[in-house]
Amino acid sequence: MNISNYSFKFDVHRNKKVILVLFKNDAKLKSQFRERFTSAKWSSTKKAWYLLDLPSVRKLLQLKQSSYNDKYESQIYAKNKSSLVQFHEQLILKSYSDNTVRIYIAEFVHLLQLIKNYPVEELSPERLKDYFLYCITNEKMGERKMNGKINAIKFYFEKVLHRPQMFFNIPRPKKPSTLPKMLSKREVGKLLDQVTNFKHLIALQLCYGMGLRVSEVVGIKLKDIDGDRMVVHIHGAKGKKDRIVPLPVILLPKLRTYYKLYKPKEYLLEGRYGGQYSKGSVQSVFKKAMKKAGIKKNIGIHGLRHSYATHLLESGTDMRFIQELLGHSSIKTTQVYTKVTPRSLANIESPLDTLQ
Repeated sequence: MNISNYSFKFDVHRNKKVILVLFKNDAKLKSQFRERFTSAKWSSTKKAWYLLDLPSVRKLLQLKQSSYNDKYESQIYAKNKSSLVQFHEQLILKSYSDNTVRIYIAEFVHLLQLIKNYPVEELSPERLKDYFLYCITNEKMGERKMNGKINAIKFYFEKVLHRPQMFFNIPRPKKPSTLPKMLSKREVGKLLDQVTNFKHLIALQLCYGMGLRVSEVVGIKLKDIDGDRMVVHIHGAKGKKDRIVPLPVILLPKLRTYYKLYKPKEYLLEGRYGGQYSKGSVQSVFKKAMKKAGIKKNIGIHGLRHSYATHLLESGTDMRFIQELLGHSSIKTTQVYTKVTPRSLANIESPLDTLQ
């Protein structure tokens, strides 16, 4: 398929962003296109073939990748659009992670939407405090979200406008001290038994078997897997830290079978058009498996990482090793698992049991 024979147009179809593929009425061009993009669909209303507007599709079609600014451009007034661009550029210059950039921009845009045509750079500390109060009282935002919002707006005024650290007096919501949500070994086994798609099963087994974040699972490249040493190299994880994690013995033959079946080119888990498999797809697999397994716990896929750490602790693994395996900077972060493991609690005798 020669890309130069086709032209492309960004559009919206059935409430989804799509890329219309336009070419002259030629049977050969149509055949080549349909052979390359088997999931392409015909729109009778648009009178064109179309593909979902995904980063991997744009890459294959040699189109410019969309930016966060494109997503929000129509939602804010013209007066503040340049501020959003400057905000985004400074985040990139500071080498913030994609996830942090996404969160910060969403929080900043929320402010821009509310102030409408009022210049954001003219907001006073008092106006900003009113905004934060509105978020808590009217929109019922929780502690974690409020901390992220304050960080994002501080970034704009201090790092983009280079104002002094003028917002330290804004009271920070106290983060709730919550215990990690986890599954028992029996529940993990029951969960994995529900997954019939081999690729989906591999994804969940990687999450639990190596205690990985879902972003780390979809980021594994073929070159990161060392079958001789039985380890996997995790690159640029949270905090931009690399680490080595042991590869479960049971997974190696499964990965070899998986490679023969799916023939990935760069990433171990790849999407339909190549590139990284989406985190959302793996999360969806987990939710469906939880439902099929009849597990009622309110827990996300990150719970598999918590379960990995807890089960290691229960089996007697040293806390320092668990810290290294999870990539925690501080042992205090790892120590939270001592609060949910019954290993040490089992030896405590209740006073009720001693009553005669």
